[in-house]
Amino acid sequence: MPQTLFTTPLIGRDDEIARLAAMLERARGGEARAVLLAGDAGVGKTRLLDEVAGRAARAGMTVLTGHCVDLGDVGLPYLPFTEVLGVLAADERFADALAAHPVVDRLLGAGTDAARDVGGRLRLFEGMAGLLADLSEIAPLLLVLEDLHWADQSSRDLLRFLLSRGILQRPAGGAPTHRLAVFASYRADDLHRRHPLRPLLAELVRLPAVERLELRPMADAEVTRLVHALQDRPLPEATVRGIVERAEGNAFYAEELLAATDTEAGGVPSGLADVLLIRIEQLSDTAQQVLRTAAVAGRRVEHDLLRDAVGLPEDELEAALREAIGRQLLIPAAADTYAFRHALAREAVYADLLPGERARLHGAFARLLTGRGHPGESAAERAHHYRESHDLAEALSASLEAAGHADRVGAPAEELRHLETALDLWASVDAAARPSGDGVDRVTLTLRASAAAAHAGDSHRAVSLTRAALASIGQDTDSELAARVRYTLAGNLMGVDSLTAAFAYSSEALAMIPAEPPTRTWVWAAATHVIAARHIGENETALRVAHQALRVAEQLRVLDAQADLLVSLAILDGGGRRTAEGRERLKEARELARQAGNAPVEMRALFNLAVGCFESGDLEGCLPWVTEGLDRARRAGLLSSPYPLEIRYLHLLVLYTLGRWDECVRAAAADAAVLPSAGGYAMGPVLYVALARGDLSAVERARGLLEGPFDWMATLVAGIALTEAAVLRGEPEAAVERTRATVGALTDDAGHRPDSSVRLAALALSAVADAAVELRSAGGESHRWKDTADELVELARQTARRGKGGTPQGPEGLAWLARAEAEWVRAVSGPDAAAWEKAVTAFDFGDVYERVRCQVRFAEALLVAERREEAATQAREARTVAERLGAAPLLERIDGLVRRGRLAHAPSDGERTSPLTAREQDVLRLLARGRSNRQIGEELFITGKTASVHVSNILAKLGASSRTEAVAIAYREGLIAPEPTASG
Repeated sequence: MPQTLFTTPLIGRDDEIARLAAMLERARGGEARAVLLAGDAGVGKTRLLDEVAGRAARAGMTVLTGHCVDLGDVGLPYLPFTEVLGVLAADERFADALAAHPVVDRLLGAGTDAARDVGGRLRLFEGMAGLLADLSEIAPLLLVLEDLHWADQSSRDLLRFLLSRGILQRPAGGAPTHRLAVFASYRADDLHRRHPLRPLLAELVRLPAVERLELRPMADAEVTRLVHALQDRPLPEATVRGIVERAEGNAFYAEELLAATDTEAGGVPSGLADVLLIRIEQLSDTAQQVLRTAAVAGRRVEHDLLRDAVGLPEDELEAALREAIGRQLLIPAAADTYAFRHALAREAVYADLLPGERARLHGAFARLLTGRGHPGESAAERAHHYRESHDLAEALSASLEAAGHADRVGAPAEELRHLETALDLWASVDAAARPSGDGVDRVTLTLRASAAAAHAGDSHRAVSLTRAALASIGQDTDSELAARVRYTLAGNLMGVDSLTAAFAYSSEALAMIPAEPPTRTWVWAAATHVIAARHIGENETALRVAHQALRVAEQLRVLDAQADLLVSLAILDGGGRRTAEGRERLKEARELARQAGNAPVEMRALFNLAVGCFESGDLEGCLPWVTEGLDRARRAGLLSSPYPLEIRYLHLLVLYTLGRWDECVRAAAADAAVLPSAGGYAMGPVLYVALARGDLSAVERARGLLEGPFDWMATLVAGIALTEAAVLRGEPEAAVERTRATVGALTDDAGHRPDSSVRLAALALSAVADAAVELRSAGGESHRWKDTADELVELARQTARRGKGGTPQGPEGLAWLARAEAEWVRAVSGPDAAAWEKAVTAFDFGDVYERVRCQVRFAEALLVAERREEAATQAREARTVAERLGAAPLLERIDGLVRRGRLAHAPSDGERTSPLTAREQDVLRLLARGRSNRQIGEELFITGKTASVHVSNILAKLGASSRTEAVAIAYREGLIAPEPTASG
């Protein structure tokens, strides 16, 4: 077996492995095949071949590997084949075959002179083909040839012969060829136009038994997994993301970047830079000059811009470009541009520039970009080049221009980056040289940056920027601007769930400006204060301020403030957003926000319309609002902002609840590519699907949501998933502890618990009830769980009914309460059919999975009540749904219930004839385990009295005077088989 070269697991490449494994299977069956494996340097060709070779060896194949080596102009002929023959010579199994072929001596010894004439070469080629054929008769053979781009001419000629005329050729009559596969790899990025391997590859891929397999760069998610597998210490997520972005799917680059995290302050690791620069130093001086200039431009550069910056005549420039493209360092791109084949190559060239050379070229590009078309788009490039050329005043102006352009096109992350650059430059530029105009001051720019951070989904950065704006306020700052900073900070603090502080700042903002005469600033301060007051339970204050502010907003015709206040009133007034009145207010708010062009407020209205439908049990009605909300966010470029993130979560939650799990998973996969790091909670319903399908890897993903700064939604999602996992694993203590911790973390400063507490309590109760039932079944006392069960059911009751005088939760909350009540009864006294029937009915509003889980418990309770036909009906219906969902753990439980309850027994022809009924057989097996009548009854869902009757019947039918004698007779007669012992 070949030695494994790698200690880390192979990440990804499932399709490629499957394809190569199929080739090996065909080769073992006598159909010789060849694969030409192409890929850039470092993309993972050797790692893939090592994995496949290991599998081949484990399947009984002999693996022979030959390497081509870069020896420059002085090459050793047949080098990879002589390496293979050297390995074969050390294996006694092949001694006779080697002795039968003189080619071995000629290649291993000094006899290669025989290959100089045509006849000698032909005999050598035929001898090698014959040897491989004979070897494949002894054992299936995998021949691996690595790095064909360095192969000498003789090796290329021999490979051509073997694949076109030798070992792959099918004999006449369609007989099998040989039990042989050839896998040969080469670097695609090394094949310049005149590379000698090119014509050979073009010839070989036309052969019917030869395939080409291109190993493309790994997906970002796979590189992330690779980095996590390689790291021997925790790394900040931002560092991991940076490595993934720079590696661009190249495993070797990722490993080098990871290894350099302790020693390199940015840039390309020295070892990797040396590897990259070697290829560049092989170019002519002119081509190197062009690459250096292109590296300053960035990853991509327009032809005209490059021509003007490098200052070469057109013919010299074209010759240099042709050389760089031929060496696959640059590639032609769209719109008459050139791009570096890999970003790290560009970084290595850029880092190799002298400081003065770098600044000069940046200045040249900045000046060339000024006055070109699309000023907004080029502003970001100009800002970068001016900054790197140390012209800070021009860099500041260009950064502000770029930020304005990003705002107009709905790119908040880019707007934030440019504004932060401008803020960094602000103090370094003389006041006289700074741009002037309304809103161009440090405080206002910082507020703009905080809004961009919030829209980009970075709520904590938004808070820190707003705090910086507050710290910049002086005695002479306008009171309205000071109020804006405070209510903006309040809004951002609500985004990170710092609710008491948010209320304090919104109160300060409202107090800083008078209500008369009415102003827009006061209206927005009031609108923010309404939301903050509601969050801490000050509903009376919120309602009073909301009605007052709405009148002022209507008077001033501030449409988006009107809309925001209407949303708040729809939540606060009457029955809330679940009612028809609430929905009408929300629709009016959506229309006003649309007229005002305020996308965030419009999305707030759409989110609440969707949530109102969900809370009222109208799941299908929720989806159109979700779709509209995401579409609006997409058009505004705000998909990463808070409300669209919550809409994404709600979208997946609705699909999960409706039982459309595959659709939920597909939608999540599409979302994952564009979610900000802080939006991981939006994938929560996919974790619920994974757990329901028995995939406990979701546990680690759920724990990952708890890393970093506190996030309310992430804590909720993780709490639900980790409680579910504890239930699945049969760990009641862990389920209860997770529920307590989650509810505690999500309870606000006023003591208001989250609505989802009822769901968490019901889940934990199911684990507690399982433990209590098991204790009773084993003859123990289940009262030890009573206090815990009482605590959890009381939590569910108070949350679902919202205490004294509170508005009860909608159908979902009341359904979870019904389940909690049924689980509580099961925990303290045993299954109750009426309670479970109520729970099943409660989930009829549309929660497919929870309904079927309750249905299984209902069937168990029906069995205990000896209502067997009803139990069988419920179990049958539940199994159909569970099978459609792919809910494997639930399916297993249903099948166990059917077996234990004998709800669908059909004895096979081979079963031994027994005087006992099927039910009596079950009772007998439990008798053999020493169970009491009560324990037998609980395990088989019958009463203890019924179990006693079955035991009496068994004694009578077997002629036994005692339980022990009955078991002994049953063993002797073969009616039951002895169960294996632990040592067996």
